[in-house]
Amino acid sequence: MSIRIVRLGSPRTPGEGTRIGTVRRPPRGVPKAEFASQDWYDVWFPNLAPSAETVRFAQSAQTPAQWAAFRKKYRAEMKQAEAAHALDLLAALSQHTNFSVGCYCEDEAHCHRSVLRELLQEHGAAMLS
Repeated sequence: MSIRIVRLGSPRTPGEGTRIGTVRRPPRGVPKAEFASQDWYDVWFPNLAPSAETVRFAQSAQTPAQWAAFRKKYRAEMKQAEAAHALDLLAALSQHTNFSVGCYCEDEAHCHRSVLRELLQEHGAAMLS
């Protein structure tokens, strides 16, 4: 059993399980009833998304130093009790079932999901690459 990190809206893989959207906003122009059927997500869980301010910071990051500053800000947000408990919960669930978490960004290397992958691993999650 494990967690897969995905790009929301990408085709699902066999055995992926429930897809969790760790984003601030639902996909634009998509009726809520079609989120799952269009491979966006089954469950919206913005608790693990960066704050709106931190998202803006990431989107404006042009240099490695700015990206490192984003990572630091996002990690600080994920140390807050609600987020830390959510990470613990997902890590525990990953020991018993398959599911995926994701975001819309095309490049995982410049997306909060790259940091989320690390955080889940640090919390003991079983991960798929």
